[in-house]
Order: sequence, then C-alpha cells, then structure tokens
Amino acid sequence: VVSIRPFGAFVALDGYRKHGLVHISQLAPRRVESVEEVLTEGQDVWVKVLPSEDPAKVSLSLRQVDQSTGADLGDEAPRRG
Repeated sequence: VVSIRPFGAFVALDGYRKHGLVHISQLAPRRVESVEEVLTEGQDVWVKVLPSEDPAKVSLSLRQVDQSTGADLGDEAPRRG
C-alpha cells in the first residue's frame, strides 16, 4: 500500500511502474467507513486486477481475494453488512 486517500488506497504492483487504485467499496466484504479500518501505508496485500474502461487506470480489489492465501474469491465475493 503506497498511499491512503478518503476514497481508497493506491497499491504498487510487483513488476509494474504504475500504481493501482483499490476503491473503498472494494476493500472488504462489508461496508467500510474509513480506509484506515482495513489498510495501513506500507502494508503488503493481495489484489485482483479488475476490468477497466479506461486503459490508463488500473482498478483493483481486495475483497475478491483471500488475504491469507491470495486465492481468487471470484467476481461476486460475498458482502456482509
């Protein structure tokens, strides 16, 4: 995790010069009020690259990846309120 903003977090991707954005809605399978509830700067995380209509932007998800194993949980990871 490179930086935290109110709307999400920017994450460096191994092997790429570009950073990707994990929007706050993609941080966890529950509602997150503050990015800092889930992440801290410098933290290592597993992410999934999401399809994007803008090829200049890299959209990422944490909630679609098991953070202990890195396994893909699929497009519809369960959301918990």
